[in-house]
Amino acid sequence: MKNLNIKDIARIAGVGASTVSRVLNNRPDVNEETRKKILKIIEEYNYIPNNSARNLKRNESKNIGVIVKGIYNPFFAKIIKAIEEKIDEQGFTMILHYNDKDSSDIEAAIELIKEKRLKGLICLGGDFENIDERQIKSLKTPIVIASTNVSKNINKELISSVSIEDEKAAYKAVDYLCKLGHKKIAIISTGESDRSVGNLRIKGYKKALDDNKIKCREEFLEVGQYTFKSGYDAMNRLLDKNLELTAVFVTSDIMAIGASKAILSRGMKIPDDISIIGFDGLDYTEYFHPSITTIKQPQEDIGYKSIEILLDIIKHKKGHKHVILETKLLERESCKKII
Repeated sequence: MKNLNIKDIARIAGVGASTVSRVLNNRPDVNEETRKKILKIIEEYNYIPNNSARNLKRNESKNIGVIVKGIYNPFFAKIIKAIEEKIDEQGFTMILHYNDKDSSDIEAAIELIKEKRLKGLICLGGDFENIDERQIKSLKTPIVIASTNVSKNINKELISSVSIEDEKAAYKAVDYLCKLGHKKIAIISTGESDRSVGNLRIKGYKKALDDNKIKCREEFLEVGQYTFKSGYDAMNRLLDKNLELTAVFVTSDIMAIGASKAILSRGMKIPDDISIIGFDGLDYTEYFHPSITTIKQPQEDIGYKSIEILLDIIKHKKGHKHVILETKLLERESCKKII
């Protein structure tokens, strides 16, 4: 359905546009029954008032949105910078929005498109497993989902994506530890309930252990979030179990730095006592002491490719694309071979 305006709401409700306006502005001079009726219609049609540009037509907008899941993960910084450079170069305006709510990521994306009258949207992170195809079709606004997993069930002609093979990359990290002789390898992840990347990275961890004939033990798994403190706390929980760990795979560099701090704060040494490997390739890991071995994601390439696909659709009416980029293992000081 097309984006409704105040007159559409008024027509459906059988009232004047001024009455709808009074309800939207929470004015007291509206009959309570009428107010409820109008609010019900607004909710039913998912109407979002656009206060900044009520009278602009959609095709006059030069706005491209970038919505980021969470506000704490610096992994997205280089991606955003790459996107912004290209947007400025092409004469568009970038609208950056951080979504730190627990609500549906696709609903947040749709709300931003309607409110800001976007020409296109790039989604960084988030869970896009359950997308209503009717909603996407009705928007007529191209969306590129980047650095997260897109469900195989989604019609690939309705949405674009730029991603890595998370399971394969996690396998690479854990197999590296196995080949160094480690058998007691723990994992700190965002958990199996994180369907975007967490679940896939756990799968890669388990597959690498299995291929190296190492039993996967439930007590070797701790769940965290994308913060330093979360990684610190998760590592402390692992150490409290006295599992005699020799290595830990942490599914984000931010958590890996926190986990490293926890190990060092207990008087242990990295990698002499415990080897650690992260995931993302953040600059922080190179300058931490000892420098942390990690799986590097091509952040700039993710940004450039995402905006390139989006602009091709906006300007040249190209079809949707799905691009998978390669990761790289960066060997540093935090892992050692054991006998």
